[in-house]
Amino acid sequence: MSDERSGLEFSTVIASTVHDMKNSLALLIQTHNQWLPQLPPELLHSREHGIIEYEFARLNGMLVQLLGLYKLGINQLPLRPAYHELEDFIQAQLARHQEVLESRHITARCEVAEFGLMGFFDQELLASVVANIITNSIRYARQDLLVRAWEEQGVLVLAICDDGEGYPEAMLAEQSDYVLSLNHSTGSTGLGLYFAGRIAALHGRNGVCGHIEIRNGAPLGGGEFRIYLP
Repeated sequence: MSDERSGLEFSTVIASTVHDMKNSLALLIQTHNQWLPQLPPELLHSREHGIIEYEFARLNGMLVQLLGLYKLGINQLPLRPAYHELEDFIQAQLARHQEVLESRHITARCEVAEFGLMGFFDQELLASVVANIITNSIRYARQDLLVRAWEEQGVLVLAICDDGEGYPEAMLAEQSDYVLSLNHSTGSTGLGLYFAGRIAALHGRNGVCGHIEIRNGAPLGGGEFRIYLP
């Protein structure tokens, strides 16, 4: 058996395992949600419950990314763009994280530059990117999180901002290769940003491809993630 074929089979096994893990996690989350009404209020709003909700979201996001990257690698990740209203899209993403936000006493809000602002994108793929970035922002935010959208020279810009300490300088300096920004002290691999960059690049119109950018500062003083979609 050639090394190439062995590698292909191994990646397929890993992808299949990740898929099974994602299904198991989904069942675990569903069972957990069914069990929650039985908890007394002091446990329902406890720090421990917040940790469980956050780690559920984090694990699910990582598994989605791994499956997405595998499909990208074998050219089997379909792009199905359509027009979507940004405010509805953003509010839906924030609603998915409401319990985690409440458990961490973080206020999240949405700002859209103009009423009825539309974007042309694959809703499922962009949602997976936004969910991962929101989860990451929740980890570092102190008390505020903002998701905003506007149009800039014909390009849709979607930004996720927090009031934390911001992105490390090493990550800002390595924006062309996020997977190199491994930080052993935090466990950050840059995989989420790499995945976001690949999804952004899939969205192209008139010879222009989407891209991402990270920065620190305005509007909340912490980190800001931006995805640009033509």
